[in-house]
Amino acid sequence: MSIFKYQAENASGKMKRGKVVALTEGEAATKLRREELNVVNLEDVSNTLETRFLKLIAPIKSKHLVIFARQFSVMISANVTVVESLLILIDQTENLSLKSLISDIAFEVNSGEFLSDAFGKRPQIFSEFFINIIRSGETSGRLDEVLDYLADEMEKNYAMTSKIRGAMIYPVFIITALLGVGIVLMVYVIPNLTAILTETDMVLPLSTRIVIGLSVFLRSYFWLLLIVLLGIIFGLRLYAKTYVGRRQLDLFKLRMPVFGLLLKYIYLIRFSRSLSTLLKGGVTITRSLEIVAAVIGNTVYKELILETLDSINDGNPLATVFEHSIYIPKMVPQMIAVGEKTGKVDTVLDRITIFYERESSSMLDNLSKLIEPFIMVLMGVGVGIMVAAVLLPMYNLASQF
Repeated sequence: MSIFKYQAENASGKMKRGKVVALTEGEAATKLRREELNVVNLEDVSNTLETRFLKLIAPIKSKHLVIFARQFSVMISANVTVVESLLILIDQTENLSLKSLISDIAFEVNSGEFLSDAFGKRPQIFSEFFINIIRSGETSGRLDEVLDYLADEMEKNYAMTSKIRGAMIYPVFIITALLGVGIVLMVYVIPNLTAILTETDMVLPLSTRIVIGLSVFLRSYFWLLLIVLLGIIFGLRLYAKTYVGRRQLDLFKLRMPVFGLLLKYIYLIRFSRSLSTLLKGGVTITRSLEIVAAVIGNTVYKELILETLDSINDGNPLATVFEHSIYIPKMVPQMIAVGEKTGKVDTVLDRITIFYERESSSMLDNLSKLIEPFIMVLMGVGVGIMVAAVLLPMYNLASQF
């Protein structure tokens, strides 16, 4: 489909400008007439530099996909056809990149392609989890139900991610500001304050000499420090792209104090929620585990899930591998074992998800409360070091007169 830039008059004679997505220029004009607009000018701008730039600065984010999934779910549940639902969503979507993407998918589906295959052509936008949920709904004839599951789970995942990011904004901002202020003090303020001290014959305290040395180093070799830091970051990114590096990084995350436990909860929520949604969507247990392993986001848990998959193929229960892992709480395999015996694994997984959602939410709230006094202590220590290193020697010097 194409993007058309239009100029049209409304019923009151006022000029209106905007963009509309349609297959042809005639279809675009028809859409505008339905909105009681008299077309004055219509131009295809799909491949112009302006449109490409607007798409570049308006990428498709998680929240856009969450809204899309919910709206799509509601329309399919209301017995609106897939193509009609997509066409309606084109007009309701504000993001230009997503608008263009939905229009392409609508065109492909209207041409006879399966909806899941159309989504599958865009793995950089739609995850394997998303695509397989859609495919299971098409295969089982329960597209409305699985879309409802999908929309619910996407909203929950987005809410959890937003809460984590929100909890981290304050400490990251404060620490960044402290580092910025510290660099400014070391480069511009400290040299002026300590100039008088270095001209005297008095013996300077160790803390003062350290601060002066650090100030001189930053002023003389700030460029070198910057290069070293960028080199370390670049090297770590390259190392993290290897399997060994990625696994070491994931292990480090899980072993961090406080944050490691929070991340374990998050991965367990992702595992239980994704597996439950796939099973409810009619996906087989083996295929569900393959998908969950791909979307879990941690190498350690991915290995556990793939090991579980091999165990199931050998005829063992789902909980067998989890029982012997230090990264899985004992409660999880016990509950899964009960679910297997009763034939309600998806229900048990939902219970696990709810439990760890509450635990992670409580931990996040407590973490936010603990971070504030920690930052205050950090600021106090920084100020104390500055006073001890600069002001006290100056006071001692002044008291000699």
